[in-house]
Amino acid sequence: MDLTSGCVRDEPLDVVYAKAFVGGSGLAARYVYEMVDGSTDPLGPDNPLVFMTGPLVGTAMPAAGRCTVCALSPLTGIWGEANTGGFIGPELRFAGYDGLIITGQADRPTWLSVVAGRARLHDATDLWGKDTYAAQEQVRGLLGEPRARVACIGVGGENLARMAAVMNDHGRAAARTGMGAVMGSKRLKAVAFRGSSRVPVADVDALSQVTREAMAFADEDMSAIAIRLAGTAGSVDTMLMYGNLPIRFYQRAEWDPASDLSGVLMAERFQNRNRGCYRCPIACGRETRAPRYGADRVDGPEYETLGALGSLLMINDLEAVIYAGHLCNLLGLDTISTGATVGLACEMFERGVLGSASTGGIEMRFGDADMLHRIIPMIARREGFGDLLADGSAELAKRFGAPELAVTVHRLEVPMHDPRAFSGMVVSYALSPRGACHLQGDMYGVDMGQASEPELGIPAGDRFEVSEQKGRIGARSLAWSNLYNAMILCRFLMPGAECVKRALNAVTGWDLQTPDLLVLGCRIVALKRLLNARRGLKRCDDRLPDLLLEPLDGGATEARVPDVDVLLAGAYAEFGWDPQTGMPTRDTIDALGLRVHFKT
Repeated sequence: MDLTSGCVRDEPLDVVYAKAFVGGSGLAARYVYEMVDGSTDPLGPDNPLVFMTGPLVGTAMPAAGRCTVCALSPLTGIWGEANTGGFIGPELRFAGYDGLIITGQADRPTWLSVVAGRARLHDATDLWGKDTYAAQEQVRGLLGEPRARVACIGVGGENLARMAAVMNDHGRAAARTGMGAVMGSKRLKAVAFRGSSRVPVADVDALSQVTREAMAFADEDMSAIAIRLAGTAGSVDTMLMYGNLPIRFYQRAEWDPASDLSGVLMAERFQNRNRGCYRCPIACGRETRAPRYGADRVDGPEYETLGALGSLLMINDLEAVIYAGHLCNLLGLDTISTGATVGLACEMFERGVLGSASTGGIEMRFGDADMLHRIIPMIARREGFGDLLADGSAELAKRFGAPELAVTVHRLEVPMHDPRAFSGMVVSYALSPRGACHLQGDMYGVDMGQASEPELGIPAGDRFEVSEQKGRIGARSLAWSNLYNAMILCRFLMPGAECVKRALNAVTGWDLQTPDLLVLGCRIVALKRLLNARRGLKRCDDRLPDLLLEPLDGGATEARVPDVDVLLAGAYAEFGWDPQTGMPTRDTIDALGLRVHFKT
């Protein structure tokens, strides 16, 4: 789809690409690799915006209801991807497509419909400026399809806030890396999907058997049961116990009021009901309410939002945090980057780096929920001081001469998991292709026994261990997570590598063996690494921010700080990357079969 010319062209799925990179963010990266270079402007018309599903999406496999949105990131300048649940992924496949590649820039606000194998552009002038909930409802009305699934941006994306999200299915979000700003730069307000095509499956009987096993696993797995009962918010107390929940901009080990943000309390006081994605037996989503603010239906918040807009900012008023998350959903902002950037501003204000003259008279203070509710719309609309915050933490800190205060990796704000509590997160953050990410190698989950995969050499271990072997395990976890984001499966359902392999073979007709899974994951990670190198990423960028390398007094982290160099040495060795350049060696490129795909 070229928005500049209005031209729509159907292309068959490249089966060679799909066999090598599977789908999701892996397949999207393969297409984007050919379309961008080091000079491509992430907010320019030449940056392709990709909506991509995977081979398991829309099939009977449980927890395969996801979609990935990819492009060069306007926040980081490198590879950007955001993964969302809900129903848009399956509906895109039912509409007859595995993915969409959108290029160019419309001359006026536009929305796109993809219905039963036909894509059409529509005028979105009347939609521009609408919040994400209103936009989704209005698009369904315009389309005359009340059951259509809609992905859209809010005013954050329209105003090119670099932390803008793409929202879908009420409050579901492809939130990270600023994909909403890319969509806004193309003047594309929304994309609607509707169809009734059947997703092709090579061996229906084999998939049925795997599906029954996966469903039985979800019924018995303690992690899945816990998430079903209290959502991801239910992990607040556990993460607090481990010292994993960041407090006061990553600088305090303990804070008793953080327990006020408990998912159990949220369920008791503010929860309306559970929400699940397509064919998901877990239903981690939560519909809540914030009556004090006149909000009867709020999507979420989940764990990351409670941390970013709560404990990170020293706000323990649960209802106020729920409402802050709701504002981000309405306006289309990533809650992690929003909370972290506001937290940075509070830290800079308290240190005297920022003054009232810079903030427009706003007192940026920790613990101030009213300030947070005021500043979020200002970020989305790029009003006053919000205009500076809208470019993210790295840019804010650089602008005021304090880059050491930005808690980012590759310019992406660090999520709500502290590597001082789980040392393996060093690899997850430093080598994640999109910057700091808890979903591309969640080593906290591995060492808690929730995301371990012994069959793939990813065992649970000592959470404080610092060794090259731990770095190798972190690299395998990163590869496994990247394959998960390619198939695409939700990380909350982890029935084991053998089960996943059989599901993938049943759907595609491939003959993968269990060791092949990590090869696929490593190939995807290497491809994204090469793409990032083209964008200027270097070995020296693989680092943690200064504030995360300072020991915390007291608390569950026991004043420990991980040794980044040791852990990364193990990860580079596992991936077959040159430890001096941080890039895949020629032998690795050949072993992964990358040379046959493109020149390196």
